Amino acid sequence: MKHFNNLILASNSPRRKQLLEDAGFEFSVNTIDFDEVFPEDLEVHKVAEYLAIEKNKAHREAFNSGLILTADTVVIFTDKILGKPSSSEEARKVLKILSGKIHEVMTGVCISSEEKQVAFSNLTEVKFHELSEDEIDHYVNTAKPIDKAGSYGIQEWIGLIGVEWIKGSYFNVVGLPVDQVYQVLKQEF
Repeated sequence: MKHFNNLILASNSPRRKQLLEDAGFEFSVNTIDFDEVFPEDLEVHKVAEYLAIEKNKAHREAFNSGLILTADTVVIFTDKILGKPSSSEEARKVLKILSGKIHEVMTGVCISSEEKQVAFSNLTEVKFHELSEDEIDHYVNTAKPIDKAGSYGIQEWIGLIGVEWIKGSYFNVVGLPVDQVYQVLKQEF
């Protein structure tokens, strides 16, 4: 496998870290605090990539060396972004909204070196089965949906029993379209 020198994952996400490790990447993790705000009039399908680019700029200013990889994942339902829940009750409400319906998961990625920057987005559609109150309660009480866009992790129990189908990259829903990241690194860096 091709090695990419000085690859830095600028993300606190344990899922992104695990995906890159599983794919055999050698990298370090370096993060700074970043306020995930975006213009209110920004089209919802552009938010994830916008945030990935802004995170990358902030990390580039802080570190200014190496190959910096940033990402942001959002869940979109009826043209609205369902962010990370602030409480278990909010997570329950979001899962009730998604129950039996199709939603979109968009991950924006930005990779930069000192010389250039490449950004892209990956979209996956996800359809949940109808979820009962008991299933939603079980998941919220046993998992940690608070740090997850859309209040769930597809790799967790709710994904195993609740996802009827997906169209697109499974790993994109986990938090990073690793195949696309690899192709961009191979072709551009």
